Amino acid sequence: MRVLVTGAAGFIGSHLCEALLARGDVVVGLDNFDPLYDRREKVANLQTIAHARFTFVEASIHDGTALDHALIGCDAVFHLAARAGVRRSFLDVDGYASTNVSGTADLLSAAERARVKRIVFASSSSVYGNRAPPFREDNALGTPCSPYARTKQEAEQLCHAHHVATGVHLSCVRLFSIYGPRLRPDLAIRIFLQRITGGEPIDLFGTSSMRDYTYVGDAVDGLLRALDRSRGFGIYNIGSARPISLDELVSTMERILGVRAKKRRRPAQPGDVPATIADLSRARAELGFAPRMALERGLATTARWLTHGTHAT
Repeated sequence: MRVLVTGAAGFIGSHLCEALLARGDVVVGLDNFDPLYDRREKVANLQTIAHARFTFVEASIHDGTALDHALIGCDAVFHLAARAGVRRSFLDVDGYASTNVSGTADLLSAAERARVKRIVFASSSSVYGNRAPPFREDNALGTPCSPYARTKQEAEQLCHAHHVATGVHLSCVRLFSIYGPRLRPDLAIRIFLQRITGGEPIDLFGTSSMRDYTYVGDAVDGLLRALDRSRGFGIYNIGSARPISLDELVSTMERILGVRAKKRRRPAQPGDVPATIADLSRARAELGFAPRMALERGLATTARWLTHGTHAT
């Protein structure tokens, strides 16, 4: 199979490209090196997936010519390219809408021109808003709590419209708090591990929230299963189904690192919700998905990557 992965140089995208290559697929990776974080980290991500069956294209998803070229001969698309981050989205509402909504429309149009038959869109647990967990895919979506969440809701709607118009197999995969090696530098798990190791204080915002922290290898497995097994239009939660509180997360890091954290309590920030917990019933039944990585082992693997630049799967 020949597959296009947008956002290929990013955290999840680079792991997904590795997994596709490992199973024998031909992969075209597209990324525009959005300046959310240092370009050198994304280049290093790509260096881990250098392969004869991998081609990289540096381009924006708004660039129709580049998309048309990248999609030649492709059987499927994983659409991961996005402006990421709940809190940052309040500072650039138009930019997030342009990339996450208009960019998704541009990608879907290019996929239609290329007659691609299978698409997997990386959505987010943030689409559920502030509602009582666990979250089920058939829940009515709540009011989005951030511009980022709204863009993911709107992108899902575009995906559904594309499926209705074209009949392609299309899955929206709602990812829950992904972590692991190559984690973005703005995300809490990476910040906490680095600061605890360095003896610096960490900021805990609001009360002790609950999160469904999901290892990147499990997330990639869910994405691949959505490509291979989903038919028609599907929406799937991909999480760990083992939520823990923020305080428990920090305690686990302290055990792994052998260091006590210096904690500072801060007020809750805009866009945060008390809990994001996945109901995996549909993903288990339709995709055969079952998360495997225990949090403590996943955090230890992430900590080793931060220290030594290596990781185990």
